[in-house]
Amino acid sequence: MTPLKIAIAGAGYIGLAHIEVLARSSRCTLSAIVDPSPGAVAIAARAGVPLYTSLDALLAAGKPDAIILATPNHLHVPQALQCIAAGLPALLEKPLAPTLAEGEKLVKVVEETGAKLLIGHHRAHSPIMAKAKEVVDSGQLGKLVTVMGSAQFFKPDEYFASGPWRAQAGGGPILLNMIHEVHNLRMLCGDISAVQAFASNATRGFAVEDTVAINLRFANGVLGSFMLSDTAASARSWEQTSQENKAYTTYSDEDCYVIAGTQGSLAVPTMRIKTYPRPEDRSWWKEFEVGTIGMVRDDPLKHQMNHFADVIEGKAAPLVSARDGVQNLRVTEAIAEAASTGLVVQI
Repeated sequence: MTPLKIAIAGAGYIGLAHIEVLARSSRCTLSAIVDPSPGAVAIAARAGVPLYTSLDALLAAGKPDAIILATPNHLHVPQALQCIAAGLPALLEKPLAPTLAEGEKLVKVVEETGAKLLIGHHRAHSPIMAKAKEVVDSGQLGKLVTVMGSAQFFKPDEYFASGPWRAQAGGGPILLNMIHEVHNLRMLCGDISAVQAFASNATRGFAVEDTVAINLRFANGVLGSFMLSDTAASARSWEQTSQENKAYTTYSDEDCYVIAGTQGSLAVPTMRIKTYPRPEDRSWWKEFEVGTIGMVRDDPLKHQMNHFADVIEGKAAPLVSARDGVQNLRVTEAIAEAASTGLVVQI
């Protein structure tokens, strides 16, 4: 079968990761790179594909089967709309838009046209998340009651020196990191209906937060708490526990989520599970049955690319739709609002 021809717009960190995945894919192949930066010349030469400085130039040269938009956030909506107008399926990196208003505009167009647009929340394609969702949906934990989450890590000084904007409003972990966690929490526990938060910049002293304590109310009655910090010397983050991104040192004894129901609890990503053997005999004085859910760890970007091929070929609807993407953005913005106002923000 002839591989699908995929162009990539944006040859930065995530664009390079997609290029690596395409190099190993049996269903898709890299057909072109779109990037106006001088550094893209060498990247395209190494990949052996043509380089274009704009989407207009790419489309004028001949439309590929699909495109991955891994460009800066402010370009996401105009480029996605251009691809929709051209009938070009696209994988749009998260966040789908820099603001909620722009995101809602994009959702409206996608739903009116039926465009093939997959939002790049790659953790949604993680085998770990798929297995955790399977356990939750199976009822083994009973009726869900609580979720505790953590994304605590230490960003080094050079991270901020190389990008001074990260020390300013909009550069903190709420808007840069929390959107990943929001999608995971929504996958496991359902839609989030209200948030409240305390934020602090007491450690770094920047104009933006470095640490946030977040409370979450889910539409189904589940309550959650989440600790977020980019200045905590901790391994309790997805990157440092999942073992999926080899750029990070990982710790197999740590978890970043614990989901508890009326029958048991599941720790993710170690997949340690504790359940009562008899529903009629539950008590904090009784022993749990303790085990570990078996699963296979694998690169979620690889699974995302395979799913994107299914979307392109019309075999599947996007696992992460534009509406999902805008809802993740809505929750993230609500957390930022709650942290700045001290109010409970309804979603």
